[in-house]
Amino acid sequence: MSTPAFPESLAGADVVAGSVHLLVQRELYPLDAIFAAAFTFINDCWVVIDVADEARHKVVLTPKAGAQDAETLQRWIGGFANELLSCAYRHRLAKDNRVTVEAVTLQALAGAMGPPTLDELEDFDFSNEAFEDPLGIAQSWEEKYAKKPKPEAKDDAKDDAKDEPTSEKDEDAP
Repeated sequence: MSTPAFPESLAGADVVAGSVHLLVQRELYPLDAIFAAAFTFINDCWVVIDVADEARHKVVLTPKAGAQDAETLQRWIGGFANELLSCAYRHRLAKDNRVTVEAVTLQALAGAMGPPTLDELEDFDFSNEAFEDPLGIAQSWEEKYAKKPKPEAKDDAKDDAKDEPTSEKDEDAP
């Protein structure tokens, strides 16, 4: 029996045997995607993946609970096809972003390793050699925002001004 949504050459159902089959193009769907899609059906079906020919895999789904009606078998074909498409896309995303995922994972694991050992600290260079810091990033908060002392020359001039009389009345006062 063929299914209305799929060409007979790609999918079919055997109501008497209670199974469905789907032919999957190797060029479009990697084997890992087929395995991932099949994994979602293993609670309800026996899943067999085989080589149909040089260009295709054959996936057969047989119910564990016994014979199913034609409508259920057709839904399985559609459900498997949708899951296969989803898994193939996730497989492609994982392949395309593998370098990024590995870099993030490496940084996370390196941070989880904890503080350095004494041997690692012995090899570390703690010297305070001068280096260029044009933006002042290496400055401590205290150095950057501390109150700056007033220049001494201006303070002495103010003190001298206080001691000197400002008017002739002050000079004549007893």
